[in-house]
Amino acid sequence: MREKIEKILKDFKSGKIEITEVLDKLKFLPFEDLGFAKIDTHRSLRKGFPETIFCQGKTISQILKILEVMSKHNHNILGTRADRKVYDAVRKVYEDVEYNETAKTFVIKKEKVKLKKGKILILTAGTSDIPVAEEAAVTAQIMGNKVDKLYDVGVAGVHRLLTHKEKILKANVIIVVAGMEGALASVVGGLTSKPVIAVPTSVGYGASFKGIAPLLTMLNSCSPGIVVVNIDNGFGAGYFASLINK
Repeated sequence: MREKIEKILKDFKSGKIEITEVLDKLKFLPFEDLGFAKIDTHRSLRKGFPETIFCQGKTISQILKILEVMSKHNHNILGTRADRKVYDAVRKVYEDVEYNETAKTFVIKKEKVKLKKGKILILTAGTSDIPVAEEAAVTAQIMGNKVDKLYDVGVAGVHRLLTHKEKILKANVIIVVAGMEGALASVVGGLTSKPVIAVPTSVGYGASFKGIAPLLTMLNSCSPGIVVVNIDNGFGAGYFASLINK
């Protein structure tokens, strides 16, 4: 890996390639191989945001080793699906870590977050959908977005939603998080000209099939301008909303 980088820099110094070519080549180099994980240290250059640590299924030891590598590059770090045990272990090493217990996320800020102009609005159908919504919010905020939230405004009492028409119309992107039958995304999609990102959740009784029912409702929406991410994928929704807002 080092030899490849040295060759790119040598070609640049000799005038064989321009600086734009250097940046294009470096976008895919390097990664650091830990054996159990290959840390994509150039993802920030290539994608605009560094690799996120999905903590579920990883041991605390693995998470700490990944953090050790990532922290060397001075990027802001986001960890998702992190329980209290993970947070307690991380806090012993990184005192500046911020934990959102509802979202099960942690953030380590290595650099100042530059805010984008537009605002992302996050809606939930019910209170039980808030953990997924909070994951979306944390993701969008660490990526430099202003975030507004409206929780528990589902179709069972749609007047709760309609009292906030101004917020809906002023938002640049809207994330709608809903379980049960997932109808809220269609309602919101019919009220706004802005893009709507629908997030089905696994909240609901048996016939919701752990999120399959709202997923299908959202995919079959008759309201144009709606895209759908995977069940409980607040991170994916927050990330995509940030790309749109950018």
